[in-house]
Amino acid sequence: MEETILSIDGLKTYFFTEAGIVKAVDGISFDLKRGESLGLVGESGSGKTVTALSVLRIIPKPGKIVEGKVMFNSENLIDKTEKEMQKLRGKDVAIIFQDPSSSLNPVYTVEEQLSDVIKAHEKKELEKLHPWQFLRKRRQMLLSKKEIRMKIINLLEVVGIPDAETRMREYPHQFSGGMKQRVAIARALACEPALLFADEPTTNLDVTIQAQMLLLLDELKKKLGMSLVMITHDMGIVAKMTSRVVVLYAGNVYEIARTYDLFEHPMHPYTEALLAAVPRLDMRKTLELIPGNIPNLIEPPSGCRFHPRCKYATKQCEKSAPVLVKVGPEHFVACHEWKNITLKGEKTNIDK
Repeated sequence: MEETILSIDGLKTYFFTEAGIVKAVDGISFDLKRGESLGLVGESGSGKTVTALSVLRIIPKPGKIVEGKVMFNSENLIDKTEKEMQKLRGKDVAIIFQDPSSSLNPVYTVEEQLSDVIKAHEKKELEKLHPWQFLRKRRQMLLSKKEIRMKIINLLEVVGIPDAETRMREYPHQFSGGMKQRVAIARALACEPALLFADEPTTNLDVTIQAQMLLLLDELKKKLGMSLVMITHDMGIVAKMTSRVVVLYAGNVYEIARTYDLFEHPMHPYTEALLAAVPRLDMRKTLELIPGNIPNLIEPPSGCRFHPRCKYATKQCEKSAPVLVKVGPEHFVACHEWKNITLKGEKTNIDK
């Protein structure tokens, strides 16, 4: 049986604003197996990024985790102190943010920003030693400046930055959007984390570079044995990069399935709508738009939050919220009408 590295149970993250309480994540639950690639998909505003920030406990104010458990390696991260989380972030769990222009510090060179990550976690390893061990082991455990520099050069070369030894002395504004994203990936991988969240990692890249970055992430995942969570609304990336998918909508989980099963046999109308909106070169047809917008999460719709936009909605959908039920091997869906409707996924070239 495959080991579970991350287990989220009933996670609720709310933002307490002057306008009201925004229920950005409202009872999300799913598991991630060690070494697995999992896709978190849904429209903007579904709660994908907030879920990742909740795991890392870096939710911007006025956000707050109000309920739930986040078990990482059998430890509840919600119960950890900020000091304990600082030791874990970057080393055991890392994230590639969507916008590298805002996540990279403009007043420090690339070398300084990567070396800070490496040094910070070396220091925290030393803090675990008894005082009598500290002096004896400090010198042999700490990397020298030369070793850190060589590690940074190697990281930058791995993510495809040419002339790494020269470019690492430059500042983020001297890099293009795609190169900044490569630096962000290098920083996230600096301490070889066990779990990596990739939040729309190809947003600022052109199509050719996107393919290179996805291939790079896949290779690094296999090489390092990482677990990877791909946060995206691009179903093409999901098909290429993941083995299992969690479909989010308005802060709720509506479907969980193996990637192949999700594309071949979607069981929720929202999943069907997402697949129908994907442009394809081998099919000439008008793309089907999902009517309406993500609802106001201060006052979300009653019952199923998707029912105002769903063509299959019934009175029951308006009155009561559906719960996840098992409908197949590793396939779960939250829909009152899943037995009464037949959905057809888009044919894909992904392998079983």
